Amino acid sequence: MIRPLILIPARYASTRFPGKPLADLAGKPVIRHVVERASEAFPDVYVATDDERILRTVQAFGGKAVMTAATHTSGTDRCFEAYRSVVSETGMAYDVVVNVQGDEPFIHPEQIRSLANSFARPEIQIATLAGKITRHEELTDPNKVKVVFSEEGRAIYFSRSPIPYCRRAEVSDWLEKADYYKHIGMYAYRPEVLRKITSLACGKLEKAESLEQLRWLEHHYTIAVELTPYESIGIDTPTDLEEARKWA
Repeated sequence: MIRPLILIPARYASTRFPGKPLADLAGKPVIRHVVERASEAFPDVYVATDDERILRTVQAFGGKAVMTAATHTSGTDRCFEAYRSVVSETGMAYDVVVNVQGDEPFIHPEQIRSLANSFARPEIQIATLAGKITRHEELTDPNKVKVVFSEEGRAIYFSRSPIPYCRRAEVSDWLEKADYYKHIGMYAYRPEVLRKITSLACGKLEKAESLEQLRWLEHHYTIAVELTPYESIGIDTPTDLEEARKWA
């Protein structure tokens, strides 16, 4: 049986929304919503943070948290440090590490279970989520990352541009000509793979698109793509928080 460790990276010093993990959403800090939903999927859930305020807040509502360095450039790097800390403190062995975004208060437990359970297949190294694009504004939004994958569900490429390109058709008609999928930035990794990918140098594709998962593809790691029917509602700005309050 798969034993996953759920890690939730949470920084205070966000450029677009400083302190967003502690922002109030329906009477609770955003990070508490994420922790509670993740805990419905599996019991071992830790927030990985570089800020004492977030650490104290999580501990105050009964959650578990570990401190990490403030110098990490990605959530993946923060997760690896947190994974080592949790294993060192608890002595537990985990089959999978799941990286849940700290600004996704409406994450579905089933999404987390889907990712973790995909590792029942021994060939899986990394897994992530994708959802079908149904609105044209998402297709053309560079902040909505697109993914194409093989018949076996292996990622081929991620891009901020619409992919695939539909030749001989107007962009406004592309959704009728092909299937498009948006990447939902939740990852799961085997621990040994997580250790290896955090030591990789940044590649040309990653620099061009500013997408760390392209580094893994450039180094021939396989990324399984699990489809989800659930909408992803992330909070990147104060405006996003106001929209989220309509859902809460």
